[in-house]
Amino acid sequence: MNISLTDDLKAFVDSRIKARGYSSASEYVRDLVRRDEERASEERFNRLIEEGMESPLLPAEFDIGEHLASRSKQRHAQHT
Repeated sequence: MNISLTDDLKAFVDSRIKARGYSSASEYVRDLVRRDEERASEERFNRLIEEGMESPLLPAEFDIGEHLASRSKQRHAQHT
């Protein structure tokens, strides 16, 4: 993948590489993409939680925290 930058953006990237200790522009861009991917995942997760909380299909006594803890334990058990 090749990315073209204006001189100003290239200078900015170079300054960020130096200031943050990245070894290359590729490393800097990969870090930006990973952070954006994490934010997108968090946004999707939050939307799903909101949709679930608004769902009329859940009984009033449903405890989302208990449910998520149980699922987390199940996934952990599967990976060990």
